[in-house]
Parts: sequence; structure tokens; C-alpha cells
Amino acid sequence: MIKISIITINYNDEKGLKKTLLSVFNQTFQDFEFLIIDGGSTDGSKALIVENEAKIKYWVSEKDHGVFHAMNKGIAAAKGEFVIFMNSGDIFNSSRVLEEIVPELHTNYDIYYGDNYKESPNSKRLKTYPEKLSFSFFYTSSINHQSTFIRKSLFDEHFFYNENFKIASDWEFFVYVICHENVPYKYLKKTIAIYDFTGISSNPKFADLFQKEKLQSMQKYFPSFLEDYQEINELNSKRFLQFQYIKKYPIAWKTLKGFISFVLFFLPKMPKK
Repeated sequence: MIKISIITINYNDEKGLKKTLLSVFNQTFQDFEFLIIDGGSTDGSKALIVENEAKIKYWVSEKDHGVFHAMNKGIAAAKGEFVIFMNSGDIFNSSRVLEEIVPELHTNYDIYYGDNYKESPNSKRLKTYPEKLSFSFFYTSSINHQSTFIRKSLFDEHFFYNENFKIASDWEFFVYVICHENVPYKYLKKTIAIYDFTGISSNPKFADLFQKEKLQSMQKYFPSFLEDYQEINELNSKRFLQFQYIKKYPIAWKTLKGFISFVLFFLPKMPKK
């Protein structure tokens, strides 16, 4: 059985697809299968795929129902023991990533994850992860599929990505299998990918939708922790962070406290917990 399936999804991103293809083809380790799921692109992406199809194990170009539907199609077609998603615009951090990582992938763990760079037109920053993925970690964060090798059988044993979600499906999958099913995982302590940080999941306009989808997952799989999750969200809200920022400035903080005390004077007393 082949060890690795690299899955790339694409829709009308010929420039990003070309970057990803070069990164995959330039890996010093080549014993993997490469799959491309294209959503029926009309920008030249399909011609680029055809041009390189000798190096591609499986590809399809047809209309789909969104990102996670395309990812699920890739999972269903993959034959590797582990899958990694390197979508258009995403690249491996170096040409030696697979050569260094594949020997570490064995039967002891179901998920192997590493670090990644988040790259946008004006910035590039390293995102690192803890060795222990606690439930509290998933309250406010997640691991990224661009730097995670997932045992394919996990999808068959549990569920594929939620196609009703636009953003939080990979978060839902990771928090479920790691925190609910306690599958074994390992932190690789290596930088795996450079992640194209210009997609929908990184767009502030969709932050509310992301939180709404996460809340639905919490209600479904972790109802006992729902209240804690909502409190954590409040602590990480923009308004709370603004308060924390103001505390750094004594005069401004003193003025704010005075105003709050003035407002509270006219309100009923707060109930004791």
C-alpha cells in the first residue's frame, strides 16, 4: 500500500495551482500518489492539469458543491495510508519535507501534524503548535490540513468532512477524532507547509460564520461543554481584548473604570454566583 496521498483541490486558480504543482513535483521523495480535484475551472487550470497528467495519479474537473465536497471526493479516490491536503496556492516548506517525514509515519499514530507558515501578500508568519492537543486548544484554534498527515481510515471509521459547512469542517473533524475518540496523534516538530492565507477561512468577513459552524459542532458532539465554549468565546471577543489593551495605559484604564462604575450605579446589583 502506498504511504501518502497528496490531494489538491482547485477552482479557477491557475496561478496558485502552478505553485502547488511545482512544489509537489520537486519533492525529493516521489513514492506518493497525487490527486487533483478541480471544480470545473474555466481559467486555464484544466489545461495545466492535462499538461502534467503523466505525474498525476487521478484528476477530475467537474462542478462540485464547495470546498469540502471537493475534499471528500479526493479522500474517496485516495489509495494512500495517509492523506494530506495541499490545495492550490499551498506549497511544501522545502523539497525535502516528504523525505524527512515519511519515515516517521507508522502504525502508532493516526494523525501527524507539524508547523506551517501563513502567507498573505504582505506578510509571512510561522504558526507553531503544542505537543498536546487539549480540548481547550480547540476552543480557539486548530491544526491545519496543509501541515497534517491523516490516516485515511479515520474518515471511513468516523465521518467525512461536513459538506453543510463552508469553513469549520476540518476543525470539526479534528476536534471530534482527537477529543471525542482519543485517536493517537504526534507533533512532528517540523515546518511542513507554506499555507496560502488568502482563502475564505482567513477572511475576517466570515469570522461570524466560522463561530456559528463551530457552535453547531459543539452542540452536536460536546453539549456538556457548550457553556464553557461560549464563555471562552466571550473572553476572546474583540471588546474584551480592547479592555485588555486599555489596561496597559493607567490613565485610560482609570478613566474607563470610573465610567463603568458610574453606569453600574444606576443598574440593579449584579447577582452573586
